[in-house]
Amino acid sequence: MKKLFATCLLAALFAVPATFAQTADATTTTTGPGGPRNPAAMIEHRLNRMNAVLTLNSAQQSQIRTILTNEQTTESGFHTSMRAAHTNLKTAIESNDTASIEQISNQIGTITAQSVAAHAKAQAAIYQALTPEQQTKAAQVPELIGEGGPGGFGHGPR
Repeated sequence: MKKLFATCLLAALFAVPATFAQTADATTTTTGPGGPRNPAAMIEHRLNRMNAVLTLNSAQQSQIRTILTNEQTTESGFHTSMRAAHTNLKTAIESNDTASIEQISNQIGTITAQSVAAHAKAQAAIYQALTPEQQTKAAQVPELIGEGGPGGFGHGPR
């Protein structure tokens, strides 16, 4: 059991920071692999890709832009919480505070679950904004609404 916990903890230590390394507010440009990232521009890029395949009407574009912007704002809060939790976890590890390690690990799990749920709700809202014909097309290209694609599940704009 201890070995399983240690393995999971190490996996989280290495995987989660990479997942949440990007800051995410709609007005800030961040730099990451591949160059600068502006969340608002990323939302527009994603919307343009969706429009190219699904031929969204203007009302759908506006509705989906709002959904993606709200998701981006929500994710930004999760990123901030996750960074703080990882800082606290590092401190607990360095001081061999096993009780805090357990508590913070649970906190990281909760934040991760909240992030996944928020993303799934955004996906559902986007899917509901589509016509049945567009839903059929979107199902053929799952990464359009953030379900993933090559390489695994997507998490929307970052």
